[in-house]
Parts: sequence; C-alpha cells; structure tokens
Amino acid sequence: MNVDVKIQMLNFFFEVFNFIFLVLGVSVCGIGLWILFDGGSLLNVHASVCADELRIVGAGLILIGLVVFAVSIIGIVGATKEIRCLLLVYMGLLIALVLGQLFVALLLLINRDTIEQSLDQTVDRIIFWYGGHNRTDTLMDRIQRYEGCCGRMGPSDWLLNSFLLNLTNQDLLPCSCFNSSRPAINSPWCSERQNLTGPVYGVGGGSFEQGCKQKLVDWLQENLLTVVTMDTALMLIQVVQFVFSVYLYRALGSRTAAKVPQPGEQSDLRGQNYAYVDQDNDLY
Repeated sequence: MNVDVKIQMLNFFFEVFNFIFLVLGVSVCGIGLWILFDGGSLLNVHASVCADELRIVGAGLILIGLVVFAVSIIGIVGATKEIRCLLLVYMGLLIALVLGQLFVALLLLINRDTIEQSLDQTVDRIIFWYGGHNRTDTLMDRIQRYEGCCGRMGPSDWLLNSFLLNLTNQDLLPCSCFNSSRPAINSPWCSERQNLTGPVYGVGGGSFEQGCKQKLVDWLQENLLTVVTMDTALMLIQVVQFVFSVYLYRALGSRTAAKVPQPGEQSDLRGQNYAYVDQDNDLY
C-alpha cells in the first residue's frame, strides 16, 4: 500500500476514535462534577466517613476529563500537521491517563462497602433532622414517594426524628410515606388518625411498610457501575488510540526516510562531472 494512502487512512480512523475519546472524557468530567458539587445527592449530604474518598474520586474524574480534552487536542494537531514529536507526547499521556483511571476505578471498587455504610449514615441524619424545609428533605421525600418506601429500614426509623422525639404522640410520618396524602399548608407531616389531622398536620392513607435501604443500595450500585463502565470504555478507546498512534508514527517515519537520499546515491551525485557549454557548444 502506498505510504501516503496508509497515512490518510490512519489519520481518518485516528480522528474518529479521538472524537469518541473526547466525548467519553467530557462525560467522565461531568460525573466528577456531579459527585463534588451536587448538593442534592445523597453522597454529598453532610460529612461522612468516606467523604475524603469521594472527593478524591470526584477530583480524579474531573482531572481525567480535563486531561482527556487536552490530550485529544494534542493528538489532533499531531496527526493533522504530521508532527511526530507531538504523537510521542500523545502516546505518553495516554499511558499516564490509563494509570490514573485504573487508580480511580480501583478506589471506587475497594471503598464500595465504605461508601454504602456512609450512605446509611447520611440517610439516618436526613431522617433525624428532617423538617421538610430544605433540599435534602425534598430529596428524601422524592425517594420515598417514587420508590414506594418509608424510612431507611422501615417507618419506625422516623421515631428517631428530632421533631417527633419532642412529641407525646408520635403517630406521624412524612406525607411522602403514604400512598395517598393531603398535606397541610405549613407541615410535611401526615397521619392516618383523624384526631391528629386538621390545620396542623395533613391526612395520609396507606403508609408504605418497606424501607428504602435496598432501593438506595441499588441506586448506589447503578451509579458506581456507570462510573466504572465509562472508565473502562475510556481505557479501551485509549488502547485503540495508542495502537493507531504507533502505526501513524511509524508510517510518518517511513515516508520521511524514503525522501532522504541514501549514502550511495549522494556519492553518485558528487561523482558526476558537469561541463560548461558556451554559445559555440565547446566544452571546457
């Protein structure tokens, strides 16, 4: 195959995979931002035993995403302008990226149980401080309402709420714990007992008996699986990119070598005698 045709084909496939590489990198960066800055996420509510690990994971994913963007630009410039030194830099950065992604993936897998325990503690804190007036309370209401569950292990968890602990009659639950409810204007609490309802508390019917723990564990596992899957896909794309980079680097080197005169050819050129011909065609 002609070297120029080979280089064009390698450039085409290189840019296709580089685009996929860039999209995955931006997605990984977005996940890192979500982990660090989404205040409504259960992984970020209050301090917890795995806060440092989560911050490391989030910061690592953001760093990987930004580096992927920079590496993609270097690769595009190196391939388009056919600069071999940039391709070498590109390949070195790919290796460093793979090592960084392996670290983040292993950190997530190793600390999976710790993160799950932290999630339990976070939900217990939300239940204790629940008052229906901030976004963590809204998050808990949304989980209970849409997942059809109540509390972490069950409705009895709400007996430990700071508001209910001060009441003599604790037959109250968040309105989101009921299959159907008619909340009061200024209270997130409902009850099935008519003597407790009225202007102060709302009316609820058919409370959920199942706790939300399994739902939350499933949610956590799905998110961890998403992160690890995207991380793995990114590493596979990087391996393919590395292979294309090596072949492109070698093809550019072969074309450069073909253009350089061989030593024998240079001596032949130096050995040639050139004669000067004047207007009368006489040789000197």
